[in-house]
Amino acid sequence: MGFPKEFTWGVAAASYQIEGAHDTDGKGRSVWDMFSRWDNVIWNNNNGDVACDHYHRWREDLHQMRDLGVQAYRLSLSWPRMIPDGTGKPNPKGIAFYDKLIDEMLKLDIEPWVTLFHWDYPYELFCRGGWLNRDSVEWFHDYTTLVAQKYGDRVQNWMTLNEPQCFISLGHCEGLHAPGIKMGLTEVLRAGHHALMAHGAGVKAIRANAKTKARIGYAPVGIISYPETETKKNIDAARRHMFAITIKHNWNNTWWMDPVFLGKYPEDGLKVFEKHLPLVKSGDMKLIAQPVDFMGVNIYNGTPIIAGQNGESVEPEKKLGPDLTAFRWSVTPRSLYWGPKFLYERYKKPVVVTENGLSCADWVSLDGKVHDPQRIDFLTRYLSEFRRAADDGVPVKGYFQWSIMDNFEWAEGYKQRFGLIYVDYATQKRTPKDSYYWYKDVIKSNGENLKGEKS
Repeated sequence: MGFPKEFTWGVAAASYQIEGAHDTDGKGRSVWDMFSRWDNVIWNNNNGDVACDHYHRWREDLHQMRDLGVQAYRLSLSWPRMIPDGTGKPNPKGIAFYDKLIDEMLKLDIEPWVTLFHWDYPYELFCRGGWLNRDSVEWFHDYTTLVAQKYGDRVQNWMTLNEPQCFISLGHCEGLHAPGIKMGLTEVLRAGHHALMAHGAGVKAIRANAKTKARIGYAPVGIISYPETETKKNIDAARRHMFAITIKHNWNNTWWMDPVFLGKYPEDGLKVFEKHLPLVKSGDMKLIAQPVDFMGVNIYNGTPIIAGQNGESVEPEKKLGPDLTAFRWSVTPRSLYWGPKFLYERYKKPVVVTENGLSCADWVSLDGKVHDPQRIDFLTRYLSEFRRAADDGVPVKGYFQWSIMDNFEWAEGYKQRFGLIYVDYATQKRTPKDSYYWYKDVIKSNGENLKGEKS
């Protein structure tokens, strides 16, 4: 049995990770253009100046997507490519680039799913306080208004922010991503509150300006807990663990999801963060909770949970020699069953997996091909679990494999390869991997050919 009839199969990528052309045709600087100039913050001092040169090779890339048979491509727009200073005068050449890209996608029957912000924040706005500045909400609203006016006659599917847990925590708390600063929790929660408000302002801007019926979502990280064995006690313990905030840390679900879907910050979070809470003004929560149409979620792995003697949620003793990807992330296929299931139970929104995949140690073999059996095995296991969620009544609407091609993996530079297509960064030659052809067959069969077992 396959996926639902109207299920969308897609691939994903992000502007800074693939476009390159960092100073071409009037593009402004982003915080990643800034951060990648610093010494020793990115593996081998790599940067995204050229990346996959998608800015010049977009036709080739779109035609490879068409040959793959995907129905949709999740792309992100570069805010500073469209508005070099973040606010003020737009850049006609930047706007024209995405015009051409979207038109060609539609010509090839590839539906654009547009992410408004995937981390390349305008440098000039960072210099004005960035997400710490409450004006950032209005800046994002104005940017989104321009986007919706330009592309809202053709684009129907939208996501506002990608992984706020990452760009706020890694970028503003841990200093591992751009803009590379380490703020205290008070400032971090303030920046996060403004980002959540910007999400709501973006939803309003799309609704007001798009000329087609818009379907709008949001793409946070899914920090997944699942029962180690599927007993009622363990299931209940895993659910509680997934939606609990017990420590002063931004790596959680509910602080970033409850305001969007339920209109309030979670009670346990308010207690844990009590001394660091942001100023919440009248109307803020109503703005954040603008109605959305689906829940996007990025899921790569999860944490097994068992019920303790008193019913508490406990992580079992860790497995010796765990299954790991090249990124050293755990391989936990059941996160793609229990994650969507728990999220739908709590938020009552259709679920789209907006990112899922893995980094492998890929290279071009002597036969000129790229053999990546581990990726095929990984995706078979995860997609089989996602199909199980669909079979059990979770309204799953789509799946976007990360990523269509190898690309600039943020602080990891070009060390990690997540793509279905291998990129030789010196020559920009693209080589489809074995997983590319495997995924083509999965799409063609709507997932009926998956042979995975329960994991």
